[in-house]
Amino acid sequence: MTDLLPAPIWVDTASALRELADVLSRQSCIAVDTEANSLHAYRERVCLIQFSTLETDYLVDPLALDDMTYLAPIFADAGIEKIFHAAEYDVLGLHRDFDFMFANIFDTMVAARTLGYNAIGLGSMLAEKFGLDVDKHNQKADWAQRPLTASMLDYARLDTHYLVPLRNILEAELRERGRWELAREDFMRCCYINGNSHRETRERWERVDGQSKLDARQQTILNELCIAREKMAERLNRPVFKVMGDHILMEAARTLPQTLDDLAALGMTEKQIQRSGRMMLEAIQRGTTARLVRPSESIRLSNAVLNRLQRLKSWRKQKAEEMKVESDIILPRTYMHVIAEKNPRTLKALGQVMNEAPWRLEHFGMEIMNTLGIKEEVA
Repeated sequence: MTDLLPAPIWVDTASALRELADVLSRQSCIAVDTEANSLHAYRERVCLIQFSTLETDYLVDPLALDDMTYLAPIFADAGIEKIFHAAEYDVLGLHRDFDFMFANIFDTMVAARTLGYNAIGLGSMLAEKFGLDVDKHNQKADWAQRPLTASMLDYARLDTHYLVPLRNILEAELRERGRWELAREDFMRCCYINGNSHRETRERWERVDGQSKLDARQQTILNELCIAREKMAERLNRPVFKVMGDHILMEAARTLPQTLDDLAALGMTEKQIQRSGRMMLEAIQRGTTARLVRPSESIRLSNAVLNRLQRLKSWRKQKAEEMKVESDIILPRTYMHVIAEKNPRTLKALGQVMNEAPWRLEHFGMEIMNTLGIKEEVA
């Protein structure tokens, strides 16, 4: 597939990075993607950054570079459009590892969702628009390995090579269907760190499926097991889920195994027992005497707020069916919850809540007010 394409430029020195930053600073739009090692390390990191202009593909090796600040002005420059596919993960990683801030993002996945596409993965989009069959077997590769294989390099460069023309196709479709300004509202939200995510604040044990069925002592033991697993994952530099599955910890907290044979009966492999068996048994013993854990307090919404929230959800679902898109395209979760909680009684008050969503306010504002039970604006 890439045989006819010019070879990408590998960037792994400070001087090459400075030259790349100079090239990118003169572009009106650039395509961007990242590859990380989340499936292969305890703390993931960005291991490759891909850039494409209309002329050239670049692969930046941040593992070989001590200073990435040459790129900071590029990402923060509102005059340069950065084209991502599914920007949220890349934005979070680039901010976490290099403290980059962002302005002017075009997200081709957001554009596809706004248009109502069913298959929104990059591979599906490239197949539909360019007839490409992208080999995705490197999706789970260890991007921290060096050197990267030829197939990994091909995979990485294809993630950005066609993004500029894809962006242009999708913009034309958005404008034709009158949804360009709607998409732009969500492009703007892509620039915010955690702008589209509900940050998880609960303790790790609270996120284990089924833990609510345990009693307080069993939950405390589960907490000790989660802590021990976390330490083991850090020591081995492996993702937590590759050290031990949640279901094993749940069974251990419920049945309280006392011996290595008991752990084997839970379904642990011989390798897991050799590596983590003693650690688990010690964690169970600590949990039997440790101070009982308490679940995080959940925010209790009033019946009035819950009622408004339900009405907004029903309206949003119906509107989404009319426009043939997913419900959050009509009204993102953040706006829906704030509206339900603040209960704006005038269109002006609703506009203050939706000040960064003018298209939605114009097109859906009165419908939202009617949904809240307000038939006309109150002075």
